[in-house]
Amino acid sequence: MKHHLRLLALLTLLLPMKALAGDIIVTSGGNLHEALRQAREWRRTGDSRCQGGIHIIVKAGRYYMEEPLFIRPEDSGSEDSPTIISGEKGTVICGDAPQRHTQLYPKEGMERIIGFDKEKRTITIPTPPQDVLREPHLEMVVHQRWAIAILRVKELKVYGKQTVVTFMEPESRLEFEHPWPQPVIDGEKGNSSFLLRTTEQRDGIEQLIVIQGTPEHPVSHVTLEGLKLENTCWNRPLHKGHVTLQGGFPIIDAYKLEKEGLPWAATLENQAWVERPVAAVSISWANHINVERCTFAQLAATALDFSIGISDCKVSACHFSNIGGTAILAGSFAESPREVHRPYTNLAPLCRNLSINHNSIINATTEDWGAVAIGCGYVSHTDITHNAIDSVNYSGICVGWGWTPEDTGMSHNRITHNIINHYAMQLYDTGAIYTLSNQPQSVIEKNAVYPHEPAPYATNDRCFPIYLDAATDGYTISDNNIIGKGLVTKDQIGFNNPGPAIRINVPKP
Repeated sequence: MKHHLRLLALLTLLLPMKALAGDIIVTSGGNLHEALRQAREWRRTGDSRCQGGIHIIVKAGRYYMEEPLFIRPEDSGSEDSPTIISGEKGTVICGDAPQRHTQLYPKEGMERIIGFDKEKRTITIPTPPQDVLREPHLEMVVHQRWAIAILRVKELKVYGKQTVVTFMEPESRLEFEHPWPQPVIDGEKGNSSFLLRTTEQRDGIEQLIVIQGTPEHPVSHVTLEGLKLENTCWNRPLHKGHVTLQGGFPIIDAYKLEKEGLPWAATLENQAWVERPVAAVSISWANHINVERCTFAQLAATALDFSIGISDCKVSACHFSNIGGTAILAGSFAESPREVHRPYTNLAPLCRNLSINHNSIINATTEDWGAVAIGCGYVSHTDITHNAIDSVNYSGICVGWGWTPEDTGMSHNRITHNIINHYAMQLYDTGAIYTLSNQPQSVIEKNAVYPHEPAPYATNDRCFPIYLDAATDGYTISDNNIIGKGLVTKDQIGFNNPGPAIRINVPKP
């Protein structure tokens, strides 16, 4: 098989095939890495077959990725000569199937927490059955309003009808030192909930394709089209647990301030550093990257991530189903080494002119309920339009980060003509469309939202078709519709200290 692809490339010049001079054909059992290497060599040597573009055609079959397909600056095309990787019908690029969970207590749904002790770092629950107490690898999934925590159980001490649970590190420290979010005990609508489960103790393939340039040498003019990307794992909770800040972003360090307040936020009471969730397909420091007509399925964490250094990219006509985390993620979320709550001004320009259009997302956030369908952090000139979202445990479309009224460069973001159904299925403090911070010249208009789900374990009632959270500003909101109930009115929008430049245009009936 070593010379299989080279021979195919030569045959394109000698045999009467449909392939053109710049085509590289990969047949079932072939090697995608070698195909990309061949294209890279043509680019490096200025081969005439680069004229008009290089097209890697992946024939029907399953291509198991023991390591990601790395697309680097040397693989870049140009406007006149793009690099295109396309799959025929039946082409599947895959890793390992996601780890399986077995819920033990309760058998279905969740149970209420009895107590949450920050000093002792324990959670008290009703005593589970003996067979559950004997399990060696228990996890506790904790409901925390707009997020969940996955905590590896260290010890269970039984005191009659109550059991006190301690947890492994680092998640134990992060869970109990950081105040937002945490389980609500004796709160507005009763105690937060939990479940106990086991998870397969195996690591698996997490990434399938990595497009990664540098600030000096970005990857450019690459298209992925017609590919099915299937089966990836999520290994982090097996080794570190999973304590999040918001939107599925794991906390890697955090603590509560002894005296609240910092120069940019007088009431801030905590510090936190986060890392980016792993993604099946990740793109950074790249421009003119198109992801078109691809299918993403059975992926345990993020499906597609445009992280940083992004410009003039698009994802269109793609289908996402059974995604463990966020389906489409974009822009910086002030990951470590930055402290996440500072108002950064240099991040929004690093994700601009991104188009997310005509995609369908069904059943996302299956592993991390606090992830979202489409999540954008520090972004500008981003268009999210004509997407259909159905079945998500938290928010549908989220844009903005920073919790700040200051000008950070986020601007000209458009959320239009989207349809969102079955959102907030497990968590509240949410919206079908959710925004944060100041985003001048931005628009939310002509979206259709179905009535939200009655999340069974929510501890408050904050769930809205549109939620303008923490210092949202700069948006014009008009002509959005709640299916079956008419236009979204001002009193149906969630407001959490929005800025003065919000404009809400609701025409008269």
